[in-house]
Amino acid sequence: MKNTFLTILILITLGVFSTKVQAQQDAQYTQYMYNPISINPAYAGTRDVFSFLGLYRTQWVGLDGAPETFTLSGHTPVGNNVGLGMNVTQDEIFITNETYVDIDFSYKINLSDEAKLALGFKAGGHFLTIDTNKLNTGAFNPGDADAEINIDNKFSPQFGVGAYYYTDSFYLGLSVPNMLETKHFDENAANNNSFATAKERVNFYLMAGKTFDLNADLKFKPSTLLKMVDGAPIQVDLSANFLIKEKLTLGAAYRWSAALSGMIGYQLSDQLMLGFAYDRETTELRQYNDGSFEFFLRFELFKRNNRMISPRFF
Repeated sequence: MKNTFLTILILITLGVFSTKVQAQQDAQYTQYMYNPISINPAYAGTRDVFSFLGLYRTQWVGLDGAPETFTLSGHTPVGNNVGLGMNVTQDEIFITNETYVDIDFSYKINLSDEAKLALGFKAGGHFLTIDTNKLNTGAFNPGDADAEINIDNKFSPQFGVGAYYYTDSFYLGLSVPNMLETKHFDENAANNNSFATAKERVNFYLMAGKTFDLNADLKFKPSTLLKMVDGAPIQVDLSANFLIKEKLTLGAAYRWSAALSGMIGYQLSDQLMLGFAYDRETTELRQYNDGSFEFFLRFELFKRNNRMISPRFF
């Protein structure tokens, strides 16, 4: 039953019934506040240290073909005002596999002693594979042209922009990770007569967060992330985290009309932080899966004789 439900769900999502495939849009993260560079190139270098992060997310555990995402990112300041970064993301869902490779550049403007504005640019490539040979549901007859929509590692360029305003206790970011709406034509379909395409849609992100010092050992940070894409409802993530003694982070999040999440992070050392999140659907989909899990490990290399005594909470 689980396999049948997922098959129907994904087929509807991908639009296979109409021979027009909408590729899965940008990957989503519960712990977005630790990985802004994946969606906003202006974040590159803003932590003032070399920062490397690896993140793995498995969504809707228990459903065959459910989304899996793996991200590696790194960024560092170069000189006083320039930041450089790189991000590699692999996102797989059912019959689609997408890989993103991006280089990030940012330029920082000092608005005051505390406030800074970074402007960023992202350039890279996207590789898309759609393999309908994985369809084994009986939904199509053998040889059905509507089911034979295969795209083999198609490359398309990507360009994105972002702005990131921040102080030691507040941030506000706006970004468009990819400004191109690329259509992938399937010239390898049977008889070369297929009109099947996969289209990348433009995603807009708005994120904000604020840190409050409740006492010497406790910080509170509410944050939000809004994701907007044509043809889909606005996605709103609301989160609240507490940082205890600069070591332990505990938090909860709500993805509007979609999921509730719990988060925990621990600063293992000055260089290493480990984080974990668990999502539980609030929709009918919760009947068919065991939730979503997300893990990340962040490594930061502090400058000699310039160690960050109290690392920023974002």
